[in-house]
Amino acid sequence: MYQKELQALKKANRFRQRDLADSDLIDLGTNDYLGLASNKKQFKKGVKLLGLQHDFAPKASMLVGGYHTVHALFEREVALINGFEKGIMLSSGFLANIALIETLIRRGDYLLIDEDFHASGILATRLIVGRCIFFRHNDPEDLIEKLKKIKAKRIFIAVEGVYSMSGELCKKEIFEIAEAFGAVLIVDEAHSSGILGKKLLGIFDHYGITPNENHIKMGTLGKAYGSHGAYVLASSQVISFLENRAKPLIYSTAPSLFDAALALVNLRYIFKNAKKIRYKIEKRYSLIEKILGFRPNSMIVPVEVNDNKEALQMQAFLRKKSFFVGAIRQPTVNRPIIRLIPRVSVSVNDTKKALKILRNKCDSLSQD
Repeated sequence: MYQKELQALKKANRFRQRDLADSDLIDLGTNDYLGLASNKKQFKKGVKLLGLQHDFAPKASMLVGGYHTVHALFEREVALINGFEKGIMLSSGFLANIALIETLIRRGDYLLIDEDFHASGILATRLIVGRCIFFRHNDPEDLIEKLKKIKAKRIFIAVEGVYSMSGELCKKEIFEIAEAFGAVLIVDEAHSSGILGKKLLGIFDHYGITPNENHIKMGTLGKAYGSHGAYVLASSQVISFLENRAKPLIYSTAPSLFDAALALVNLRYIFKNAKKIRYKIEKRYSLIEKILGFRPNSMIVPVEVNDNKEALQMQAFLRKKSFFVGAIRQPTVNRPIIRLIPRVSVSVNDTKKALKILRNKCDSLSQD
């Protein structure tokens, strides 16, 4: 049925398929930034916490008996630690972004969204046709120009704390612009929570910004927190509105109880060990600067390559050397990249070895 389309993808070196994760490879490609997804001590803590409960699975949606003590514990603690009034869990970051954008942008409102926002947010904008404007990626001046031209009951701005492919940080000026225009700022912190800031709480922590009623933070649990699912932090009024109107929340079975328990124990671990973790992250940033010649802003290290074929060849070459990295191609990015993640659970020596292999391979390709 789709033979021609699949052949076209293969010809363009854009064909994808799922491969089983190879535990023999040294993982420098996934979003488990802190290595908590394979931390057995933390896993046992999560099992112990869930074992104290009466139920081990949610059984229903949150509004029909599926809301559990473990959900509530995580929501309360993640909101308190981040300085927000209230929090709510969802089953994935993808669903969280759809819930936020489709639910909160009502008739008479406008959303201004960064053109490089995550695919989930871009998809959600199709549900609010006529109420959305894209602004140039991380461009405060373009955002201001577009804000000046609209009249709206409420204005929302959507950005990412760390952009998932470039590793670029959202500029602080965008926070200041949102404040000046009285806009509600939605910040996707999927790739910044657990990574940035003195307390490793993300971009708000990094910039020293105290959350207020016009701030909404979305974070995921499948990256630094080594679990699965997502959360939204906001004012109690916003959370209540989501409970009443957000379809991905109302019509989905509640998030996994074990994932909630694991996220809670990992949240506590990161908060307690922030100084030690920051030291490990900084050590890897210095290593990248020394070997690749630039200092990353986040745990996402993109290395541009010439084309899709080259990206796949470089990925295969590193795989032969026992390393896994991402080969990211269109439509996820405009130009293909090797996406390397200097995970703190990978030794400094192994990280150094992978970086040198990558640098040497890039040098040899540029000379061909």
